[in-house]
Amino acid sequence: MRLLVTGGAGFIGSNFVHQTVRERPDVRVTVLDALTYAGDEASLAPVAEQITFVRGDVADAELVDRLVADADVVVHFAAESHNDNSLSEPWPFVQTNVIGTYTLLEAVRRHGTRYHHISTDEVYGDLELDDPAKFTPETPYNPSSPYSSTKAASDLLVRAWVRSFGVQATISNCSNNYGPYQHVEKFIPRQITNVVDGIRPKLYGTGENVRDWIHVEDHNSAVWAILERGRTGETYLIGADGEENNKAVVELILELTGQPRDAYDLVSDRPGHDMRYAIDSTKLRTELGWTPRYGSFRDGLAATIEWYRANEAWWRPQKDATEAKYAQLGR
Repeated sequence: MRLLVTGGAGFIGSNFVHQTVRERPDVRVTVLDALTYAGDEASLAPVAEQITFVRGDVADAELVDRLVADADVVVHFAAESHNDNSLSEPWPFVQTNVIGTYTLLEAVRRHGTRYHHISTDEVYGDLELDDPAKFTPETPYNPSSPYSSTKAASDLLVRAWVRSFGVQATISNCSNNYGPYQHVEKFIPRQITNVVDGIRPKLYGTGENVRDWIHVEDHNSAVWAILERGRTGETYLIGADGEENNKAVVELILELTGQPRDAYDLVSDRPGHDMRYAIDSTKLRTELGWTPRYGSFRDGLAATIEWYRANEAWWRPQKDATEAKYAQLGR
């Protein structure tokens, strides 16, 4: 199989490349990544000799067409994904998430290439804290930020290209990922690296916001299940029943690093902060037979903490600039 992975130097994409090289040596992997601040070629260093890396933009139609022409399958991870950044500068999110997806869809349409689209549960908006409901593939879209609205737009483009042009595509909407190679701007790695640096973790608002956490390796094993057994035109929700509020996550990080559970500071909440996400992955589990490898959030988080402790050389160059940016926002 000739596999093109867009955004393969980013957090989830690089883990997907590692997992593919490790578990599927017969797959020939090409990575396309623009190496924006959130993409790091160093994330691919351990597999650099086993893949082909191309630096470029998913909105570059000529480059994308050439790469898609030489691929059997495209997995589209490339995205601008940080909510805070989308509030201050929305255009890159439109450029990458909408125009980039359109560019890829036109290329796979021309070449008859199988396409899988990586999306987020944030396209569904949020749920009330006391609501027993979870997101399903039938949940109406209700995005609340420039980030989630551009991801919703990209999902709808994929569905239209399947229906209008017969593109062989699937979509997955996943809950919040955590694990190795995640940029320190994100919630879990920021708190872990703060503790490593002797800095008290920061918690938005009162920390009641709930996310449905999944280890990145579980996400990516689900993507492979969809590639191998998923039905064209279908949407699969990926989740591991990992609902935790942000306060509990910070307290667990502190506990696992030997700190007092209350050694954190509250900071002002961000605008439009969604209250709760929760994924119903029944369709994925029953139709495709997928199950997560990590039995509990605690186990996955402990493994993630150890990775950041052991790989300071990877995250250290990002840390000071990230904290300076948060300081300007008072967060």
